[in-house]
Amino acid sequence: MDAGNTLFPVFLKLEHLSMLVVGGGAVGLEKTKAVLDNSPLADVTLVAPEIREEIVALKEIHPNLKLVYAPYAISFLEGKDLVIAATCIKDLNIQVRTDAKWNKILVNVADTPELCDFYLSSIVRKGNLKIAISTNGKSPTMAKRIREVLEDAIPEEIDQVLDDLRKIREQLKGDFDVKVKAMNDITAPMKNTSKDKNDL
Repeated sequence: MDAGNTLFPVFLKLEHLSMLVVGGGAVGLEKTKAVLDNSPLADVTLVAPEIREEIVALKEIHPNLKLVYAPYAISFLEGKDLVIAATCIKDLNIQVRTDAKWNKILVNVADTPELCDFYLSSIVRKGNLKIAISTNGKSPTMAKRIREVLEDAIPEEIDQVLDDLRKIREQLKGDFDVKVKAMNDITAPMKNTSKDKNDL
């Protein structure tokens, strides 16, 4: 029986962790940019013998991005919590994964889902609202399309709504169950609005 997508979604505070990206080419750029776009204060070290100018430009915006012009070595894993193998050299990516697993570090191997401990999701961002989309590594293109649909569907005013709901929650009296019921009642019209739109 197919269990479907068994991934457990989490949102990491990357400014409290240390990440290594191995690869200074197009894939390294894509992965590093995705990380920094979503976590601008992330502690990221990128190592490669050659590093694209676009990645160097990222460092001007993100001083927390460290660039090391050197071939990968296992010593670069010291003190790291997460690793992304982002080179176009399959054997090197596998070596990075092997070294990371030996050191009990979570690893993402670009374009090789079966070797990944985690994926970089397609992300919907509207103010403080962030939604991660996963296709279990089967189709990043579909994840991208779903992201585009959700970005169009969620109003720009959602951040004000979230602020208002936070203020209401902070003023509620009673235990956890009472507060959950109250917030469920307050936000219930959103569900009905979605159904009405689908009926159009």
